[in-house]
Amino acid sequence: MFNFDHFRATFSSLLLAGIFVACNNETKPVAAAAASDSTGIKEENISFSADSANLNAFVVYNDSVKGKRPAVLVIPEWWGLNDYPKMRARMLANLGYVAMALDIFGDGKVADNPDSAKAYSAAFYMHPEKAKARIDAAIAKLRSYDNVDTANIGAIGYCFGGGMLINTARLGDDLKGIVSFHGSLIGTPARKDLLRTKMLICHGNADKFVSQADVAKFKKQMDSIGANYTFIGYDSATHAFTNPASTATGKKFNMPIAYNPAADTASWAAMKTFFASLFGK
Repeated sequence: MFNFDHFRATFSSLLLAGIFVACNNETKPVAAAAASDSTGIKEENISFSADSANLNAFVVYNDSVKGKRPAVLVIPEWWGLNDYPKMRARMLANLGYVAMALDIFGDGKVADNPDSAKAYSAAFYMHPEKAKARIDAAIAKLRSYDNVDTANIGAIGYCFGGGMLINTARLGDDLKGIVSFHGSLIGTPARKDLLRTKMLICHGNADKFVSQADVAKFKKQMDSIGANYTFIGYDSATHAFTNPASTATGKKFNMPIAYNPAADTASWAAMKTFFASLFGK
């Protein structure tokens, strides 16, 4: 049985700690500096209904490349669908994927302060099935694209988004693989009869919001069911290590978060290797 009391306690402790990451629209991560051909890149803003909400999404792909290709869903930080996940979607499109950054909160909600972010994200921590319903709707929408290889759909998530993807995969989803960047680890239970998704977990070893006890518990849960996952810890990397704005945010709000260019670049490279192996491309 899923221990909701433990999950609520964990969520409450995160809220008290004030865990959040600001996005800076003008700053790009080191990983974005990699050379890529943006010729033919097409961007679309779409919307669809799911779980009694209107979900917006940013879809991007290289229209000059013909034929079907894998697709990757991007689940944002708890700020919602702002420029940061859109930037990551563009990076994925430059790698040859169809990418969709999802407005998982629905109705275009984007938080510009911690209180709003907490309010928007709380229901998804308390009721992980809400995230699954909206992620499933996004997968179905991706499958409607003629250029998507429907057998090869993965997802990446940051902070809140990483935790939601882990929860969704462990509730039983047909995403082929997911990558969590500095996401929460303890949530829905690991069940062998439900978990079909391969996972890459990119974690900061200096993350003060995800304890070593949580890391050990997560690994024990996953190992106990023979889950197919890879866990990579990056030394000296704190929470939010992929976000270039996190250093300034940490200083502004006296939080133990900082951008780590080496961990950002290394984790993005690990993601590329993971998806190349997963999709056979």
